[in-house]
Amino acid sequence: MDVREAAVALRAAGIADGYYWIDGVHEPSPTPPDFVYLRGVGGGEWEVGTYERGVHRPLTRHVDEAAACAHLLRQLI
Repeated sequence: MDVREAAVALRAAGIADGYYWIDGVHEPSPTPPDFVYLRGVGGGEWEVGTYERGVHRPLTRHVDEAAACAHLLRQLI
């Protein structure tokens, strides 16, 4: 699974747009105050975390996009 497929899966599951952010794929506007995020952090790594009160709080890093997507889905579904 890639980030685009993860966004489709979250929509299909009925997860509200403001609950998650996937860099370059799903970026709600206006920016919600709190959400779970998935973003590339360079070197081929992916980070899943939470954004709360203006601060990104990483939960985990993955070297594989599919693993990061699976982690995001587990957080939300």
